[in-house]
Amino acid sequence: MTDPVTTFADVAQLEDALSRPTASLVETMSSLEGDILFLGAGGKMGPTMARMARRASDLAETDRRILAVSRFSDAALPERLQSWNVEPVSCDLTDEGAVQQLPDAPNVVYLAGTKFGTQGNEPRTWAMNTWLPSVICRRYRGSRMLALSTGNVYGTTSIEGEGSMESDALNPVGEYAMSCLGRERMFQHFSNELDIPTALVRLNYACELRYGVLVDIACRVRDGQPVDISMSHFNTIWQRDANAIILQLLTETRCPAEVFNVTGPTHLRTQDVAEGFGRLLNREVEFAGYEGGAALLSDSSRVFSITGEPEVEPAQMMNWIAQWLAKSGELLDKPTHFEAQDGKF
Repeated sequence: MTDPVTTFADVAQLEDALSRPTASLVETMSSLEGDILFLGAGGKMGPTMARMARRASDLAETDRRILAVSRFSDAALPERLQSWNVEPVSCDLTDEGAVQQLPDAPNVVYLAGTKFGTQGNEPRTWAMNTWLPSVICRRYRGSRMLALSTGNVYGTTSIEGEGSMESDALNPVGEYAMSCLGRERMFQHFSNELDIPTALVRLNYACELRYGVLVDIACRVRDGQPVDISMSHFNTIWQRDANAIILQLLTETRCPAEVFNVTGPTHLRTQDVAEGFGRLLNREVEFAGYEGGAALLSDSSRVFSITGEPEVEPAQMMNWIAQWLAKSGELLDKPTHFEAQDGKF
């Protein structure tokens, strides 16, 4: 199934689509008890995920508060959240005293973390990704915890296989991926020690029209820049699908912590995607690097057996992105650096 939207006029319509709940999520929200608190909600996914939780809860006729905690570097975001009936809560999560003053909530979605700018700022990266979870787990020891991680903890795998599975050995490359494994270990430790029901979500490349691997490739094609094919294949998932799948996992938290891969089911070849954007944007495509036999790929079949598969296919995403770029739609200027093989971001 594809999203019924054929084109997006503006950011408001895009964010409305990204936060539209699925029927299965509405069912999840009808059975879930209590308020939901989103930590680190000011990033790329947080606003639409919190809004989706609000909309799904309303459709389920479930009375709950949805709270979004962030430093709010975007000063306009709190007002937008309030317009969606999501309660903004301003807090620097690195301030332990301030964290202790945050509202209680039986359901906590942990979105905080650092990726870009890791190189040259490794101590802060480790603090944000590994120390901070210990602060949050001690504060919310009576809650269930849904925490985002990354498929980078696996390292690369053969492009001939189905992708890394949750049971595979981990091989993080670079300090970012290692610090993310540290984040997982902290959540696992406190899940065990404090009996916190926890789900860890290893997400690979959520994408919408303003950022994502597909946007990175499309922009390079549009601008006549070479597309690096060293990372020869990748997974990606439409952000609305990622939001809905992740939120459904609130009812899959366990002690010890459960781990779930979340990404699209298709392994996309970087060269094929670039050539597809060349046709959509009427541009010649140049390439750099050489295709390798290994890539960062994940198998999400386990989570799909619980939540159902994503509704939006890569071809639909590519069409939307090409239309968006053709009319100079807003971009977040946050490249994924998916092509990096040395783990340096």
